[in-house]
Parts: sequence; structure tokens; C-alpha cells
Amino acid sequence: MKRCGWVSALAAVAVTMAGSAYAASCGRGSDGFDSWLQGFKQEAAAAGISRSVIESALSNVAYDDDVISHDRGQRAFGQSFATFSGKHITAYGVKKGRNLLRRYAEPLQSIEQRYGVPGQVLIAIWGLETGFGSTTGKYETLSALATLAYDCRRSEKFHEELIDALKIVQRGDLSPGEMRGAWAGEIGQTQFMPSSYLKYGQGDMIHNAVDALSSTANYLHAKGWQRGQGWDEGQPNYPVLLEWNAASVYSKTIGLFADKLGGADSQSE
Repeated sequence: MKRCGWVSALAAVAVTMAGSAYAASCGRGSDGFDSWLQGFKQEAAAAGISRSVIESALSNVAYDDDVISHDRGQRAFGQSFATFSGKHITAYGVKKGRNLLRRYAEPLQSIEQRYGVPGQVLIAIWGLETGFGSTTGKYETLSALATLAYDCRRSEKFHEELIDALKIVQRGDLSPGEMRGAWAGEIGQTQFMPSSYLKYGQGDMIHNAVDALSSTANYLHAKGWQRGQGWDEGQPNYPVLLEWNAASVYSKTIGLFADKLGGADSQSE
């Protein structure tokens, strides 16, 4: 009987410790963030990140309430396609996009030869993501990712993205101070998450438009882009655009923008 009681007691302690560890693995609000960050630093070291990178990259990281506010307030993707596309595809944007198609005609041709992705699709993504590189975001990427990694809503996903962001710093691509972008941790002129940056990024995606466009084509190619096939809803490459952004209203808008840049009228309008 004592043996059973002892085993039961150990089991109870184990459950309690597991519960405490789980509770410490994420949180709501800023309380507990600093403690969580110390634990994360240990995990990063175990994942192969050097102590010098950990300290340089995470020493000034802070919980960002504005990031959480954006995360909870994503209503744009709930709009109708007509409303969403009407706000994001403007006459000015189409005119500028066509000018950029001409300006980058040679590298875009080389990119299409390599990956099969037409220039107007890449220019459309570039325009929708950052206004052709004009608004890449001002959030401190490491703080944004740490905030979302600590927040319980999607902690596992952003935990891995934060590790990947540290890998980018460790391999010397970007310094912590250079890592600024969107509130959810996307960086570069076509807004790659750190995991995608590591897998598909080529060259300087922050400052070099051709590198950003080539990286985007590399991503789409890896996700199954079919050379010479269409990209509007119902066509072979539409599912690949959903890999870029799972919101159908956004993927359809990419397709429509690309159609307009190519001088075609989309059947989706």
C-alpha cells in the first residue's frame, strides 16, 4: 500500500510539474514574459544558437502590446473579394506595376526561365505585400516574434519562427537591428517569414528587388507552380497562391492584380 501511495504521489508531482511547465510555456499579457524569455534563451542554445547571438539578438527584446492588438484584429480577410481587391488594386498601382514590369523585364525573364513564374505574378505579390518595397514594416522583428511566441494563441508556430530568426542572425545575413518588418515577423520586400527566408531566400531580400522577386519565384516553384498554367481561381496555379497566403480573398487578389498587369481582364471580377 505504501509503495502504491508513493508511486501515486510521484505521479501527482509529475503532473503538477508538467502543468507548471506548460503554464510557463505561454501567457496572456506581458506578465511572465521576461521569465519566459530566459527559458527561451536556454532552448535557443540547445537548438545550436551561440550564446553571443542569443545575447545580442534578444537583449533588448520586449513584449509588444501593439503586435497582439494586430493579431486579434485581423478583419480585412473577412471582407468580400470585391471590397478587398478594390482597396488593394488601384489605377496607380497597376500603372506603377506595369512600369516595373518594363524596368525589370530582363531579370524577370531570367527568373521565369528558371522557375516558371511569370513576372506579372511576382510584381503583383510585390505590390500587394509592400507597395513595391515602399512599406516593408517598422516593427522590430525579434520583439514581434517573441511576443507571439509567448502568447498562447499560436505559440508553437512563432516559437519556431523565432528560432529561425536567430539562425538568420547567426549565419550573418542580417544583424538584429536590421530585422524590421511587419507585425507578425515577416521581413523583406515580399514579406517572408524567417522559416521561408531560410528555405527559399536568395541574396539581399531587404534592399535588392531582384533578389526579393527571385526568392518569391523560388518559393512558388517549390510549392508546385506549373509553368505556363493559369493562376486565377479554378486554374492549376491557384492552389500555389493559397500556399503563399491561405486567405482566398488575398490569393484571388494576387491573381486579379497579375491579370491587370498583363493587360487581361479577370473572369473573377
